[in-house]
This record gives sequence, C-alpha cells and structure tokens, in this order.
Amino acid sequence: MKTEKTVVGCVDFAINHKGEFDVIIAVGNAFIRKQIQEKYERAGVNLVTLVHPEGILSDETVRIGKGTVIMAGAVIQSGVEIGDGVIVNTLASVDHGCKLDDYAHISVGSHLAGNVKVGKSTWVGAGAIICNNVSVSDDVVIGAGAVVVKDIVEKGTYTGIPARKIK
Repeated sequence: MKTEKTVVGCVDFAINHKGEFDVIIAVGNAFIRKQIQEKYERAGVNLVTLVHPEGILSDETVRIGKGTVIMAGAVIQSGVEIGDGVIVNTLASVDHGCKLDDYAHISVGSHLAGNVKVGKSTWVGAGAIICNNVSVSDDVVIGAGAVVVKDIVEKGTYTGIPARKIK
C-alpha cells in the first residue's frame, strides 16, 4: 500500500510498518547508513532509489543500486555505475565511466572526472575534485575543496591541493 504522507521516524518505525510505504535513508554517515540499510533488508523493508526531479541522468547506461539518493542538480553521465546506499548530493557531477561503490557519499558541489573509482564508504567532501582515471580506496575521507590527482590506496583523511594524507 502506498501513502501520500511523508513519514520521518526512528529505524524501528519503518520495520514495524513495512509494506505501508517506501523508505529512503537520509543519513550522511556511511557506517550508520550501511547498518540501517542492512537491518531494513533483513526485515524486508522496501528500500527505494530516489532521483530528485532536477537530478540529471544522461542516459540509460547509468546503473544505480538500491537505497541510493541522487539530489537536485546532480549530474550523472553515461556509463556510471553507482552501488547501494550511495548519496550523490546537490550539484555534484559524476562523469562518464565512474564507479561509486556501496555507501559512498559524493558531497555538495564535488566533481568526479571520467573513469574515477570511489571505494566503499568513502566520503568526498564539498567542492572536492577527483581527476580523470583516479581510484580512491575504501573508507577514505576527501576533505572539502581537495583536489585528488593520483590514486589513493590507503585509508585515511586527505586534504589540500594536491590532496595529501593528514591522518
């Protein structure tokens, strides 16, 4: 049964009312988002993929996993593969051939050039840029405004121009 009402509530509310409505998870923290999504999947809650009406998917070659949210003004180009539980936030751009692994978060106004790979649970900060053909491993934080010009293979936090590991 579908409802026209918006419901915001605790995690267990969706489980106790499964089947009454569709669910998205609007939590920025990848670890928490993953925990909630896995709990919902085990309980049979219907997770949906949400693309804002002003989000742009360039063509039918874009693949988007379950529970992913594409916000207003985000642009996703051809051949992009987006995993489960990903957030592509307002005015972010993801160019051709990129792969965003599960629970990645592409923050407001960030830009991924062609053929970029972003690992699981990686956070790309507001206004960050990742250059062509660069891979970023799992569980990485890219600071706001950073410019990533080469592969990042080690977990940690990276900031600056060019991006360097700070912790």
